[in-house]
Amino acid sequence: MNADVIVIGAGIAGCSTALHLAEAGISTIVLEKGEISSEASGVNMGGLGGVGWGHSPSLQEYLTMGSLNIFKRLQNELGYDIEFRQSGSFTAIHTEAQHAYAKERVLEAQNNGFNLELMSAYESRALEPELNLDMLGYVYSRSRGQADPLKTTRAFGQAAIQAGATIETDTEVMAVKKSNGTWMVETSRGVYESDAVVVAAGAWCKLLGKMVGVEIPIEPVVGQMWSTEPLPPRIFGTIGSFESSFHWSEDLYAGAGSPPELTHLGTQRLTRHLYGRQRKSGEIIFGGDRRDVGFDKTIEDAGIDVNKGHATEILPLLADLPIATTWSGLMPFSIDGHPIIGELPYNENLFVVTGLASSGFGRGPGAGMLIADFVARGAAHPALTESDPARFAD
Repeated sequence: MNADVIVIGAGIAGCSTALHLAEAGISTIVLEKGEISSEASGVNMGGLGGVGWGHSPSLQEYLTMGSLNIFKRLQNELGYDIEFRQSGSFTAIHTEAQHAYAKERVLEAQNNGFNLELMSAYESRALEPELNLDMLGYVYSRSRGQADPLKTTRAFGQAAIQAGATIETDTEVMAVKKSNGTWMVETSRGVYESDAVVVAAGAWCKLLGKMVGVEIPIEPVVGQMWSTEPLPPRIFGTIGSFESSFHWSEDLYAGAGSPPELTHLGTQRLTRHLYGRQRKSGEIIFGGDRRDVGFDKTIEDAGIDVNKGHATEILPLLADLPIATTWSGLMPFSIDGHPIIGELPYNENLFVVTGLASSGFGRGPGAGMLIADFVARGAAHPALTESDPARFAD
């Protein structure tokens, strides 16, 4: 089967890419080895959005706030029920050192035009009644939101199909080659041809890069989550902790050759990371660990226990609630911690969108829009200078 563009991967970035290409009138086929949203895009916390556009938007703002606008469009204009809410977020401060760091970060952000606020526990609890008053404070962001990951990614896929794209599931890519100016993608279901290819395969992008002899420096990082049984509404925004941000501000890399901002070095815990919310269906869900252990998604029970303890410090109501379910997924972390979005060096019309780390759900729609714009116009948006894959070329 032939198309103008082949997108490899039907996660949220790949489906967003296909949607925006199809809406631009470009024939598009998405190839997915499993189902739509079968990997990280469907099993994450569902947090999204940034802290405003600021005075001088960078790539981060185009990815976070740009995605936020696309989420709004998907639900409000296109009519998909993705359980989207711009609910705000609270990030807890546990120690005096964290408070000093948070205050500095918030003041800097405010000076640059971003929507962050340092609030006392007393003030914060007026907005989020279950927060612990014993915390030293909370950083509040009114721009952040939440949506259901599985419903949302499938909605992006359906919207892409409605716009004219084709999505082929259960289609594993075996080889990617170029012949006489045409890209040939060999799959478990036959050969597909196109003028351009977009690799949007998350943690598997490195393996696909090797098919064309290009190093895409992505490491699969395992994240795991847990949930309670359904409860009546108790938590309204998304919840996090400043502990990991403070740790990474002083010690960004766990070890040589590893991506930045990990919680573990091998089996040794370096810091605690936390994010969570309450689903519309009532379950309270949390996660945060980031382990560099390859493609092994085995649940580490000790990590679940640490994460629940961390969450309970902020939300005491969790103390008496047992864990009902656990799950895990693979996140694409780049070796320098920055997104990789653009055209691959020495491979004309071969594009990649990956490296969105643990915030792929919240940044994937914007990333897909930017790479689709690049493919359609043949020129990159200036914001993509920061994510150019050429920075890794010899």
